Amino acid sequence: MQQAERVAPQDFDRVLSSMCTTPHPAARDAAERFLATNPGDPGTYDTVADLEREAVETLGAVAGLPDPAGYVTSGGTEANIQAMRIARNRSDSQTPNVVAPANAHFSFRKAAAILDVDLRTAPTTDRRADVDAMAELVDGDTAAVVAVAGSTEYGTVDPVRELCELAHDHDALCHVDAAWGGFYLPFSDHEWHFGHAPVDTMTIDPHKVGQAAIPAGGLLARTPALLDELAIDTPYLESTAQVSLTGTRSGAGVASAVAAMDALWPTGYREQYLVSMDNARWLADALTDRGHEVYGPDLPLVAADLSVPMTDELRERGWRVSKTGAGELRIVCMPHVTRSMLRSFVADLDWY
Repeated sequence: MQQAERVAPQDFDRVLSSMCTTPHPAARDAAERFLATNPGDPGTYDTVADLEREAVETLGAVAGLPDPAGYVTSGGTEANIQAMRIARNRSDSQTPNVVAPANAHFSFRKAAAILDVDLRTAPTTDRRADVDAMAELVDGDTAAVVAVAGSTEYGTVDPVRELCELAHDHDALCHVDAAWGGFYLPFSDHEWHFGHAPVDTMTIDPHKVGQAAIPAGGLLARTPALLDELAIDTPYLESTAQVSLTGTRSGAGVASAVAAMDALWPTGYREQYLVSMDNARWLADALTDRGHEVYGPDLPLVAADLSVPMTDELRERGWRVSKTGAGELRIVCMPHVTRSMLRSFVADLDWY
């Protein structure tokens, strides 16, 4: 029994800063049934290959893109790397650069290092991309301009249309990172997707708010020609080419994504958005009432100026919380976060 307790998975009843959540029951079941399948070899594993096409179609519906190209990635990091790889491979520059706002996810630094691309980051205004500041960094060597739709620190949404215009004025691609926000944004008033602006590529992850099992990220492209920039020959497989970054991939993640989206899109996700936003607003009000400076919620994420000692005390009480780069406490109202959890959290705050 002691050994079983040591290897038990994370209990989510005090997890308040994670971008992942408990999978939907249908997603959990589908993941188990497809554990031994590999969509990286679609000629052999044709059933899961069909499911991947279905996953991409549904992701396209979520992101406003009829007839989408794309595939199910291991997560947002892989999708962002691949989007930057498309942009680099498409560029004629010998010294390509990517321009991103300072609120872009740290995976873009990984992408720049892996791809030997110069990453230029512009300061933000009110924690969102400043188009003028980004325009100062764009030049003839710019391969891509990045917009964030649901930042992982503050939940903010960049001006996607303006950033697309900036990119295309310089013959660069516009990539939108909606890894976390993509399953909340369809029910908000934000303009963020392929139907709102001429977005070229997008990261959107079913294993976050989409409630699929890990790993199930997503990369979408407006046209198959963009994915062709990634293609390499696969001479010993039944399929002749591959666009994914990894070879062997998780059929469990693909099947889980399809099952979760079949169960929840769109009604279940809309209901979850409303509940999560209501919880985030309640928390923001509770923290404001206690004298804390609060940012948000724009999407279901709240940042507040709690001191480091207070945060450490909360961790000692079992709360799994993290801080923004600027040092604010960061609470993400994921589907597993209930009003009861938040009330208990605030009650613990009141001890200090």
